Amino acid sequence: MKFRVDEISSVLQQEIENYQTEIDVAEVGTVLEVGDGVARLYGLKNAMALEMLEFENGAIGQVFNLEENSVGAVILGDFLGVKEGDTVKRTGQLLSVPCGEAMLGRVVDPLGQPLDGKGAIETPHRRPLESRARTIAERQPVNQPLQTGIKAIDSMIPIGRGQRELIIGDRKTGKTAICIDTIINQKNSDVICVYVAIGQKESTVASVVESLRERGAMDYTIVVDSSSSNPAPLQYIAPYSGCAMAEFFMYEQGRHTLVIYDDLTKQATAYRQLSLLLRRPPGREAYPGDVFYLHSRLLERACKVAESRFIVKKGAPADATEGVNGKRYVGVPGLHEVQEEVKELGEGDHEVRVDPKSGGSLTALPVIETLEGEVAAYIPTNVISITDGQIYLEPDLFFAGVRPAVNVGISVSRVGGNAQVKAMKQVAGTLRLDLAAFRELEAFAQLGTDLDAATQRQLDRGQAMVELLKQGQYVPFDVVDQIISIFCGTKGYLDDVPRSRIDEFERRLLEHIQDEFAGVREELRTTGKLSEELSKKLGEIIAGFKERFGQG
Repeated sequence: MKFRVDEISSVLQQEIENYQTEIDVAEVGTVLEVGDGVARLYGLKNAMALEMLEFENGAIGQVFNLEENSVGAVILGDFLGVKEGDTVKRTGQLLSVPCGEAMLGRVVDPLGQPLDGKGAIETPHRRPLESRARTIAERQPVNQPLQTGIKAIDSMIPIGRGQRELIIGDRKTGKTAICIDTIINQKNSDVICVYVAIGQKESTVASVVESLRERGAMDYTIVVDSSSSNPAPLQYIAPYSGCAMAEFFMYEQGRHTLVIYDDLTKQATAYRQLSLLLRRPPGREAYPGDVFYLHSRLLERACKVAESRFIVKKGAPADATEGVNGKRYVGVPGLHEVQEEVKELGEGDHEVRVDPKSGGSLTALPVIETLEGEVAAYIPTNVISITDGQIYLEPDLFFAGVRPAVNVGISVSRVGGNAQVKAMKQVAGTLRLDLAAFRELEAFAQLGTDLDAATQRQLDRGQAMVELLKQGQYVPFDVVDQIISIFCGTKGYLDDVPRSRIDEFERRLLEHIQDEFAGVREELRTTGKLSEELSKKLGEIIAGFKERFGQG
């Protein structure tokens, strides 16, 4: 790229003024051109990709383009204060954000600066925005459920800790509502939540924060807010910032975390804006060629980390972190490998220990907004191919009053029953297929043809289940209550209950079991499975209650 004369006037002037002084252009550069959150810089010959820069007015930036005669950078913060001719310095560091316990309950911007007016955040911990995703050997299978509290999802599209489940749908179909309910449902679990709001109205984010605070969910939640009024560079880095904050708890404390990216469509739009301003070649829909990598390198960081095991002598200090031969396991070695290692160490007392900081997880719930239900567009198909399943919200269902408006036909969880309580798998095993079949049958029945008794029974069952799976916002269900409700529906106890009274029947039944049969709930929670005896007992309780309900 060649410079125009007017672009380098300030550079020439500076060179003439400092003719006798040796200038280190490798470490200090000059702003050639600035505007719309991006800058072109002269000098900085040793600059590295994604390196953090410091401008004369105190703003920080990040190296984006490494060109032959200049460096393209994005400005994070007040780019209006950066002028042509200003100096800019290398820092030799990657961009990082503050992390740690002090961040919990706070609303911060993508650089970790507080936005809630509660004062500065003091924490000694920082993590780089970009970090390497774990290899296959450093992961373990996703087999532990992350309960959303939403019956339609936990029963048919279960999410596991360490999974990446996409929430996709048109605007105003309840995507954020599912995310907020999932955060609220983690209240009595050990999951740390990070909610990343990208390109949303500030009033919307304030409403979300207030909803979480009212329900006590902010105690274990960090909100990263990059609203629509923020420059594109801040919207671009927001998801990486939230992911880094969650990774601290996963890697440093071995805890389970949940990160919600709401939504990645707006991040892709911000990235497209930056790329076009920096004159990167546009591709399909004017997105740059690496827009897939934009999301893949973010979502690949979600995983369930393998436990780090190592062999120590018995009687060694409790904080021993190395085996007697100095070898430490990273990953989950099979029992055979551990036994072989012990044999190599010779006779004596040895034991396998697990690093308490290992074994955490990061579950990602990215949100993608579609236009007129077009799931085959560029960004939706990219993210669908990266994630482990998707929950598709359909506008027609939403406006028909079916909320959450989950289309069970094209929604899927690729982890499936592996991350589901056994009792839930028992009662809801065929529910998804049954509902999909009901939708087809319902369309056929609208033709007005005479239906045989078996078909009518199937229609009645399907309508009862659709009504049962409806759920209001901010009322997540305990997993035991979900199992009881779905057991009630799939076993046919609701077939002859009036549709308008199913919600009341469910609410009163759960209260009845909680008050008078607490032992049954506790057994179901403890064992996690529905034995033949427990199933029979639950059936008798529901039948008895139904008789009383019919008389009420």
